[in-house]
Amino acid sequence: MRCSRLSQAALDQMIDAAKVLEADSYGPKVYLLQDGKILKLFRRKRFFSSALFRPYSKRFIDNAVELHKLGVPTLQILQFFRLEKPGMTAVLYEPLPGQTLRQIAAKQGFNWTQALPDLAELIRSLHRSGIYFRSLHLGNIVVTPDNRMGLIDVADMRFTRGPLPKRLIKRNLQHFARYIAREKLNDSFPMQALERAVLSS
Repeated sequence: MRCSRLSQAALDQMIDAAKVLEADSYGPKVYLLQDGKILKLFRRKRFFSSALFRPYSKRFIDNAVELHKLGVPTLQILQFFRLEKPGMTAVLYEPLPGQTLRQIAAKQGFNWTQALPDLAELIRSLHRSGIYFRSLHLGNIVVTPDNRMGLIDVADMRFTRGPLPKRLIKRNLQHFARYIAREKLNDSFPMQALERAVLSS
């Protein structure tokens, strides 16, 4: 996908009246625009880094394209921009419709008995397809209106030629477990049951 230049004036117009979905110490990172599309900003935080040659925005785009090829539901890339500020790029995309597992799990009356098998199967299918998604967690898994599970925030991902080796599968589950602990979900999420289901495949 070609990278287009987006002036500061055009950016300001685009994000006028938009809702900020995510921010960090540098400022807003993700905007929900009035038309329902999402604009995600990427900043190169260090001058000398691998992002100088392959920006995280390009990885985000390439990974979304690859996921579509593999049949994994994900967001739909629309445009790629280079901004006026040095080291800044942006991606405009259609969000994946649905709710994250984190949102669903927070609802009254939810329990993991029914949802866990589908989650385990999603993770197994990703690993069988050679997808190592380092940011795999409940906030980045979306259940779509047709009851499929898909992925968002896909920049931190790599693809192997064959199924993931056992060591990467275990490492992926360790990342997931750290998210569960960080979000203080250890009492409600059956992490051991998920590990058994994924590793038994």
